[in-house]
Amino acid sequence: MIDWEKRELPITTQAQLLGLSRSGLYYEPVPPSAQEVALKHRIDEIYTAHPYYGYRRIAAQLHREGIAVNQKTVARYMQEMALAAIYPGPNLSKRAHQGAIYPYLLTNVTASAPNHIWGIDITYIRLRSSWMYLVAILDWYSRYVVSCELDQSMQQSFVMQTMQRALALAKPQICNSDQGSQFTSSPYTQLLLAHEVRISMDSKGRALDNIFTERLWRTIKYEEVYLKDYATPREARAGLTDYLRFYNEERVHQSLEYHTPAEIYFGKEKGDCTLATPISLS
Repeated sequence: MIDWEKRELPITTQAQLLGLSRSGLYYEPVPPSAQEVALKHRIDEIYTAHPYYGYRRIAAQLHREGIAVNQKTVARYMQEMALAAIYPGPNLSKRAHQGAIYPYLLTNVTASAPNHIWGIDITYIRLRSSWMYLVAILDWYSRYVVSCELDQSMQQSFVMQTMQRALALAKPQICNSDQGSQFTSSPYTQLLLAHEVRISMDSKGRALDNIFTERLWRTIKYEEVYLKDYATPREARAGLTDYLRFYNEERVHQSLEYHTPAEIYFGKEKGDCTLATPISLS
């Protein structure tokens, strides 16, 4: 695009040559209102505490708190926040190109070793005046976060890059997700199939099918996000990078007999995490 201050062609001509709408060149995104931010943050808190709540129950809880909002708005916000897609509506509730749905493979199945089962999911990360999205791949046996990424939108590329980095480290037998558009898209499913990974998907509206990842989100939010009140994306990246390194390499889990995820994932002795892959969200 020619520098507007030094241009030799009128902006209308430039737009025509580039096949762009003139009005689009002047468009500046409108930031979300303080009311929308506050409402989404509260929805996130309620859902994190009660992941089995659907939009009707969350709307009812908001009404009990004196917040006037209708069910349709709560449902739309939940979709935009990557929570359980339980209300049919435009855009985010539609699977990309009517992508393939795979059956849930994990009924009565327990992870028996590292890289037996991975879970991938996206969650809403609140900032003081906006929000971001965190995608993570969790090894169900060790609770180790294999790969993760933070972004300001839920573009397909941010999920693909996260999975590609994970597959460069190891290959699971099964990878489980929900039925969101990012996970039913052809590029994503073909990536897993090319690596001979069996694809499992939660039943629609069944967030608890991905229970270990849901527990990860609750841990991250209660121990990090809700305590920090990030002002900027940079603060969120720095805070979550530090926390996820702590989670993988230092935080002991009772269910792991007080080992860390890295120790179990890499088969190391207590305190020896030299093989752990560093987490970075920068």
